[in-house]
Amino acid sequence: MTTTHCTTRNSSHHVSSSTNPFAFLTSASGLGDIDWLSANWAAIDWASVDWSAIDWASLYAPQNVEPQHAATPGRTAPNWTAPDWRAASAGREIEIFRIVEGQPGKQWKALFKATKSAYLAWYRSGDVSQRPSLTEAQAQLAAHMPELMPTYRKLVELTGNNPDAARFLTMWNMPAFAPACSQIAFADPSPTLIRNYDYNPDLWERTIYTSAFRGKKVTGTGDCLWGLLDGMNESGLAVSLTFGGRPGSGEGFAIPIVIRYILETASTLEQAREILARIPVAMSYKVTVIDRSGESFTAFVAPGQPAEFSDHPAATNHHGVTPEFPEKAARFRSVERLEHLDGLLSEHREAETTFDEFLEKPLFSTEYSAGFGTLYSVMYRPTEGVAEYRWRGQHWRITHDDDAASRTIIL
Repeated sequence: MTTTHCTTRNSSHHVSSSTNPFAFLTSASGLGDIDWLSANWAAIDWASVDWSAIDWASLYAPQNVEPQHAATPGRTAPNWTAPDWRAASAGREIEIFRIVEGQPGKQWKALFKATKSAYLAWYRSGDVSQRPSLTEAQAQLAAHMPELMPTYRKLVELTGNNPDAARFLTMWNMPAFAPACSQIAFADPSPTLIRNYDYNPDLWERTIYTSAFRGKKVTGTGDCLWGLLDGMNESGLAVSLTFGGRPGSGEGFAIPIVIRYILETASTLEQAREILARIPVAMSYKVTVIDRSGESFTAFVAPGQPAEFSDHPAATNHHGVTPEFPEKAARFRSVERLEHLDGLLSEHREAETTFDEFLEKPLFSTEYSAGFGTLYSVMYRPTEGVAEYRWRGQHWRITHDDDAASRTIIL
């Protein structure tokens, strides 16, 4: 399939009405069978689409992926090393949506309606006995992140008080997921955080979300409807995550809600450190944080153990100088990528030239069919309130004050 790169970098994607714009989805057996480039995206009236006619659960479901046993009995995690995900996606067109909504409202409700079937099918997958009751899930969120409860209640109301959605939105004891990413933080001369997000494109939410749930503006890459994969806030804090390299899962929160909580409530490194030290997480992750002073840290968090903190401003996907799980580290080329990041730090490069490196190997990955192709690169300058997303030949500059929009990018 031949594709043409977009030559207009800063134009928003406007849509109009169409008779049957999603026929190409309803007739497909899975996302890997869809001819995305034939879709007439410009003809879609998003507000009037009958989302209920689309079987998102079957479209998003991976095929032929056997789970591996997790660290905690009864819990499972996907086998990300299996080479049999949907077809490779380099060159695929993907629509990304910019949500700008201080408090959850019409835009969030539209996102929920569009993704509900897929998210709840994923939530009910695996050993459902490991999913918590609604009472337990809400109690855990209230105990660990009480500041989020007013927003959580608004979200649940917008779902029509759907009980499964209410459990899902707590992100307590969710099914596991493990993206492979690279990230680096430095002052140049202003605080800067750069990261690649490597994952399966069929499982990416594709939202950039600006909110002010508690009055402070927060902008970042959305996941799990109100969680964040990375982001910045008006206080000058920026945060991003990578998979920590240790397989398995345990009792705790999915990391996107923890990233959201940090950006909603923290303004300094010490406040972010306190949060990561006390909130239980369900899988191993590395979280890199930088504040307006230009100081940064990387935390290793995992279920059932205290958080570990380092002043190393770069992270990939292994734990320890010698990888704790060398086969996984080798599969993700984690050591090679970290050595490359360390080399960039030692050269004291400017932010722009460092950012350029994230679009090249070894940091940039095209292994979409294996579940860790690079979906986006982003550079946060939190004291300036600017995030720049990049793809090869395309970019999108984002601020806290932009309007809602959408854009087609090419992987």
